[in-house]
Amino acid sequence: MTSIWHSIYHSFAGLWFALKNEQSFRAQLFLAAVALVLLLILPLVLWERIAILIMIFLVLSLELINTTAEKIIDLFRPEITQHAKMIKDLMAAAVLLASLGALIIGCLIFLPKIVVLF
Repeated sequence: MTSIWHSIYHSFAGLWFALKNEQSFRAQLFLAAVALVLLLILPLVLWERIAILIMIFLVLSLELINTTAEKIIDLFRPEITQHAKMIKDLMAAAVLLASLGALIIGCLIFLPKIVVLF
């Protein structure tokens, strides 16, 4: 049981590192918080809530994976090489696509509910 608590501790340590050191993660977390507030105050059906939560966790997870890849590349290749740049660009593209998907899904779900309120 102790190893489970160690794993949880290290997981939160990783989240704390990203929060303190990664501007992109903080920006994504802010947008996730906005989405969560809208999720709580707007009248959404269950599948809409699930879709929003999936997208939030997908984007935040990909952002952490992107950060991890960047740190690994910097560890082994501190100088900028064409391959290192390509890997970093591909990881950033993955986060971008997930973020765009989250934005589209968020707009499709939230905008009709917000328009009805006004």
